[in-house]
Amino acid sequence: MISAYIDRYEGELAVLLLGESMKKVNFPREFLPDGVDEGDYITLDIALDEEANKKAEEEALELLRD
Repeated sequence: MISAYIDRYEGELAVLLLGESMKKVNFPREFLPDGVDEGDYITLDIALDEEANKKAEEEALELLRD
């Protein structure tokens, strides 16, 4: 998991500072949990979606066959 600090909001974007290096990224505000605000810490869990990848590959192969 990645620790992130909500630095500020700029319109529909949240400026997050990620990890110990505080790497700045813009993140859509709509995907943040309800109730978080500037100055709060959150965690992000990023994982490979193997099921979605497999489905996309199958759909692409089917299109090639047609």
